[in-house]
Amino acid sequence: MKPVMMFCEAIEVNLKTGPDIYDITPALDRLIRDSEIENGTLCATMVGSTGSLTTIEYEAGVVEDLKRAIDRMAPRGMEYEHEKAWHDGNGHSHVQAALLGPSIAVPVRGGRLKTGTWQQVVAINHDNRARTRTIEVTITGTADN
Repeated sequence: MKPVMMFCEAIEVNLKTGPDIYDITPALDRLIRDSEIENGTLCATMVGSTGSLTTIEYEAGVVEDLKRAIDRMAPRGMEYEHEKAWHDGNGHSHVQAALLGPSIAVPVRGGRLKTGTWQQVVAINHDNRARTRTIEVTITGTADN
């Protein structure tokens, strides 16, 4: 039986005012290579309550469609209880991020993310200002050597 290994690292991404969507797949692939784990699971979590992670086809049309859908789910300018307490203009940002979720788990097979041909992992900033986001990544699994 092969021993199970664990690799922990963080990546940072600079994101514009939300919704801004950025492909983090190349950074995750680099971490998998660094981990030397061939088969297992990659878990990633966006730190902060106004950011999220998901997968999409990272193509300009789909990215724009997702931005519009996010804005329809929890639009700016509506009355949010968060605004009444904090007056920071980002009540919608918290709701959008909560609906999409901060975390994702993706299989690692053969030393690579096991995603579809047109599927990439993306980080999304929902906040009403640009943010540098930290994404904590944990990879667990086995090496083939």
